[in-house]
Amino acid sequence: MLGSHLKRVAVLFTATLALGWGIWAHYGSSPAPPNLVNQVDRVDYILIEKSERRLTASYAGQQILQYDIALGFAPDGDKSHEGDGKTPEGLFKINRRNPKSSYHLSLGIDYPRPEDIARAAAEGLDPGGDIFIHGQPNALSNLVTLPGDWTAGCIAVSNGEMEELWRLTALDTVVEIRP
Repeated sequence: MLGSHLKRVAVLFTATLALGWGIWAHYGSSPAPPNLVNQVDRVDYILIEKSERRLTASYAGQQILQYDIALGFAPDGDKSHEGDGKTPEGLFKINRRNPKSSYHLSLGIDYPRPEDIARAAAEGLDPGGDIFIHGQPNALSNLVTLPGDWTAGCIAVSNGEMEELWRLTALDTVVEIRP
């Protein structure tokens, strides 16, 4: 009698496990897009989705890589002035590369644009500047990635991710930053 009870429990457990696996596989974690980073030598477009905390880089419309990101310490809304902790929104270009950055490599974004300067001036404010996509602070171990939104308005990724992005991103690469 005990043997048949154990068989029923084992069958019920196996069925429950299979059902749970099927549900997780269908609704749970979605598969990562194929990593094409080793099959291309550059990206031509970087999309930063602030609300999703996601950076997606592509070439000729095909996604090459995707990373989770950290933003400025007050990320909601567009950057309006120095010190507001916001990451700017709009269309930009990579305009400089800094291999000696304090944040494990950095790619400069051409903020402020003329319209950002004019808007801030109309309010009597400094628009700020030095907005970068960068890695983690050099003072930390390469194995540490700071959690949450901690930058002063930049976009941060892990050091390994920054090395991949650095290798693939040239000057004048388009960067779109969406809310």
